[in-house]
Amino acid sequence: MGLSEDEAEDVASETFLAAYKGLRRYAGRAELSTWLWSIAYRQAVSFLRKNRRGRLPEGEPDGQIADGNNCGPAAVLQGKETEKTVWAAVDRLPRLWAVAVILFYREQKSIADITKIMRANENTVKTYLFRARERLKTALAPAFGDQIDADR
Repeated sequence: MGLSEDEAEDVASETFLAAYKGLRRYAGRAELSTWLWSIAYRQAVSFLRKNRRGRLPEGEPDGQIADGNNCGPAAVLQGKETEKTVWAAVDRLPRLWAVAVILFYREQKSIADITKIMRANENTVKTYLFRARERLKTALAPAFGDQIDADR
């Protein structure tokens, strides 16, 4: 969500402290991971509101675009460059759109899980994802041209 390594560690500590304190309230209506994600999301948003207003999330590429299983070194390198370009474009999205994209594509969360984490309704999350995809398509068109529609 745009936190430096030190800030992320602070938020993670606060998240686990809040989870420990709230463990009695965990009712099992959602998976434990979704419950923890929602706490982490709220902690990060709270931290950003207090400390760094207006800053956009910073994505960190993690190997999802290029896995390198059947690729040579040049293809892997190209895939990593593509990944950097895409996540840099995600960084420039409005914060809520970027969070939805990161949770859906990077963290592989379902729409239902994202709605719980972000405390938004399902249609809102779907709208964030739709608008983010459209904005990314426009932003990445100069770099990737016709590949954007073909890979969809």
